[in-house]
Order: sequence, then structure tokens, then C-alpha cells
Amino acid sequence: MSTCSTVSRDLQEPLAGTAATARTWLLLEQPGPWGAKALTSSHLDPALGRALEKGAKGTGVRIALIRRPGRHADCGSSAERRVYVAHTVPGNCWLHTATITDPHRLLGLDFAALGRGDHRTVGTALDGRPHPGGPLALVCTNGKRDRCCALLGRPLAAELAASGLEDVWEVTHLGGHRFSPTLLVLPYGYAYGRVGAHAVREILRGVREGRIVVDGCRGSSAWERPGQAAELAVRTMTGERAADALSVVRTDGAAPRWKVTVAHADGRRWRVVVAQGASLPPRPESCGTSVLGSPARMEVLTVRELSMATALAG
Repeated sequence: MSTCSTVSRDLQEPLAGTAATARTWLLLEQPGPWGAKALTSSHLDPALGRALEKGAKGTGVRIALIRRPGRHADCGSSAERRVYVAHTVPGNCWLHTATITDPHRLLGLDFAALGRGDHRTVGTALDGRPHPGGPLALVCTNGKRDRCCALLGRPLAAELAASGLEDVWEVTHLGGHRFSPTLLVLPYGYAYGRVGAHAVREILRGVREGRIVVDGCRGSSAWERPGQAAELAVRTMTGERAADALSVVRTDGAAPRWKVTVAHADGRRWRVVVAQGASLPPRPESCGTSVLGSPARMEVLTVRELSMATALAG
């Protein structure tokens, strides 16, 4: 029986505009096994998991659990846990880290401030500081959500770690397991699908140089899905790869059609028309269900650079 990721690849389902949406990511190290809903089905106190979900709701903050690549016996939790917080909006991207022994300290964070890009609460609540290392490579490996994440994600994470790459972590859920193995790179927040170890190394090299690799990119988590597709379309058309160069400044319309305005840091703007289509023929969207579906896909219809007068008029 084919897996959902094999079917998606064979049917050439497009990647652009499929990334999870989060202006800010909050990552908590949680060793041991994870359930399908990891915040409430792991060794983490489920009451704390529910409280964190409630605190982050509607703030633009997405919470996930991470662990080091390797075997994950049911052996309890370590005393010290690493925490990362990253904001992904261009012009204000940052990545801070802290080490804690009591994960309940996360409840002291100001989630609304984090969603706005204010990192000061990381310092006051967690004694956090800017991350001194390179970018984080987060590979989804949660087989309890979909077996593709375990079958394809765990070997990739292990290979990356064994190659000497620093800051490689397994993560609970990035969405879109049919695109496994899936990757999120912080602080810029670009997600990737169907990646191999060589591609990941090139992606991380680009991030260290302040540039984005477009091949295999699903989009930036800073934007809603029409904006993700629009920004990638502008990058493809212009060849712009600087990470902080482009921003989605306006989205007009509603499903199934939007007009998205993408702005360059130098003042140029583009109007991108994006339509929502259905991926056909119907296929399994997950290995955990026999129900066939037609996943939504973002289709870029036109990309037009605006004149300066039109851009200034909005």
C-alpha cells in the first residue's frame, strides 16, 4: 500500500503555500515518546499542555515539542530542558533560547507580546538570551500523527545529526505530513518538503548567509497560505533570495481568490493573484485514514510589478 507521501509525490502536488502559519514559534524540549497531540500526550504534564495551548490561542504563537535525534525509550524526562522562541516576520526575525528545569515557567510568558515580535518576555520569564549558534533545523518525526513522519523524518534527522550539523532537532508537527520529510528552519521560518540531507545542508548554508533556498520551499510561516505562495512567486520571478527582502503587506479577497501585495525592502511592490484549487484526483491526505480527499492548493495566476504611483496609492 502506498503511503500518503508517495502518492503526493507521484501526483506532483505543489509545495508552495502549504506551510504552517505562525509568526512566532515556541519550542520546548521534551524527551521520550510523543502521542498524536503531543502537548497533551507525552511525558509533559497534560494540564500544562492544555494551559499552554490556551495561552497561545489567537496570539500568532505556535507551540511544538522537540527532542534530540536518536532512540526515544519511555524513560521519563531529563532535568534540564532547552527552550527556543523565534519570531519570523522579516525585519524583526530573532531566535532566543533558555534552559529551564520546570516547564511550568513557560506560563509566565506574555504570549501576545511574543506574537507581536517583542522578545523581552523571554528574558524576564525564562532568563533567556539570543541564541549564540546557527539556525535551527527542525525535522518532523512524529509517527503517531502519520507514519511517513517516522519512516522518512527520523532517518533524515539522524543522518543530519551524525554528519556533525549542530542544532538539529526532531519536532512534533509541522503540518503536511504527505510532504515528508518536512523541515522548518528558524529564525526565518521557511518550511520545506520532500527534502534530503544534501538539500538541508544547502538550505542551512543559505540561512547562515542570510538567503533563502526556493527549491522545495513550502513558504514562510509568517504569512497565511495565499501570502506564502505569492512571496515565493515573486522570489522565483525576480531571483531575490535575501531573507529579509520581501514582506506580504496586504491581502485582499477571500477563498477561492486573493490579490496579494508583496513589498521589497527597496520600495518595489508586486500584485499577485492567487487562487485556491483542489488537488485532483482525490487521494489519502494521511496514512491514518482511508478517506480520500482533495487537498487545497494555492495556484498563482499572475505576478505584476506595480508602478511607483500605484504602489504609493496602495
